[in-house]
This record gives sequence, structure tokens and C-alpha cells, in this order.
Amino acid sequence: MDTRRRFRDLAELDAHLIDCRACPRLVEWREQVAREKRRAFSDQEYWGRPVPGLGPADARLLIVGLAPAAHGGNRTGRMFTGDQSGDFLFSAMYLAGLVSQPHSAAMDDGLELFGTRITAPVHCAPPQNKPTVEERDRCSYWLHGELELLSPTVRSVITLGVFGWQSALRTFGALGWTVPRPAPKFGHGASTILTRGDATLEVFGCYHVSQHNTFTGRLTVDMLVEVLQRAAKSAGIALGQ
Repeated sequence: MDTRRRFRDLAELDAHLIDCRACPRLVEWREQVAREKRRAFSDQEYWGRPVPGLGPADARLLIVGLAPAAHGGNRTGRMFTGDQSGDFLFSAMYLAGLVSQPHSAAMDDGLELFGTRITAPVHCAPPQNKPTVEERDRCSYWLHGELELLSPTVRSVITLGVFGWQSALRTFGALGWTVPRPAPKFGHGASTILTRGDATLEVFGCYHVSQHNTFTGRLTVDMLVEVLQRAAKSAGIALGQ
């Protein structure tokens, strides 16, 4: 991988990302899952490749997750699509006025995001949903490129979980944004302001939409909608438009 490469736009970055084979363990796992499949999806062809970001190239709000789910994004080829965590996220985004429909089932389902893009620090489904530090750092090449291309328009970020929070702050710092010191701690509803020249960027923390959090009630739809609305307001997005 040429770490000096600068992509012209997100379409070019995504086209290169989906061919990435930099992490042997992740490549083996994502392809094994795509071959063996889950019984409920046995008649479907799995994507089985890195999953690119989702949403417009001029997004004002960015949502940063963790990694694609083995039978969600790794199956459908789209972030948070085809699993219960994605259903939870998109239902809340719909209530907040950030998407055109409350469900995300497949690439061709007509879903549209309004002023919002979704990405992740790791673009391949990891075993047990736990990428290694080395895999995270290797995949940061793509997050770095994506955030750099989005920097002219993005004005707020929601990180789903501490993994996304730390990855986002680390990457924005590498891109020249001033991150407060000591480093801000993750928490649901926490926020911090980053600066770069005259530009400001507000980063919000939110519990991840994992089934562990949503099934136990640690994260409710109302809690997620509240963070989404705060971040959208910070980004200057007119909700429902």
C-alpha cells in the first residue's frame, strides 16, 4: 500500500478501499464468513470485502462506528445494513430527520442520507467484532484519507463507542486538528471541540448500537436521537430537509 497516495475524492478512495488485503487475519475471516454464510442468508451472495463509507461526499455530520458486522455489512456491502444494530441506528436517524427511511436492508433499497456520512476505523468484519491494535492502525490509512477529504464540510462527529472516539481523535490530531489535552474521555453525551485554523469541529460520544447495549436498555432510541439532534444542530443541518 502506498502511504503517500492522495485521493482526488471519496469515490476514488472507496474504489481502492474495497480491494484492500492488508490484514491477513481479517481477509481470511471475512472471506470464510462469505463462503459459509448464515443459514438465514444461505441463498444470498455475500459481499466479503472491505466495506466503504456511506453517505454524501459533502457531509456536515460524520458518524464513526467500529467495524462491519460479519452478517450485516460484510454480507450487504453497506455500513450498518442488514442487521439489528443497523436497524436501531437507522430508525433513530429517521426520527432525527437524517435519513429518508427507517430501515437499511440492501444497497438498492433507496436509502438516502441527509448531510450525514457513516464510516468506521476498521473496514473489514473482525472475528468476535474485535480488531487488533495492529489492524486498527493499518486500516487508519483509509480513515485518515476519508477524514481529510471530508474536512472542508464536516463540522460535527458522532463516535459510537470508545473505539470510535479514540480512533477519531487520534486521526483528527494527525490531520492537524488541535485536540484538547489531557485527551477528552469518552462518555455517552460527552462532547469536545477541536480546532484547526479558523475551523471548529465538535465531537460527540454515544454508546455503540451493539445488541449488548440496545437489548439491555443501556442505549435507547431516545438517547441516540438526542445525540443525533445535538450533533446535527452543531453541524448546521436543517433536520428533516
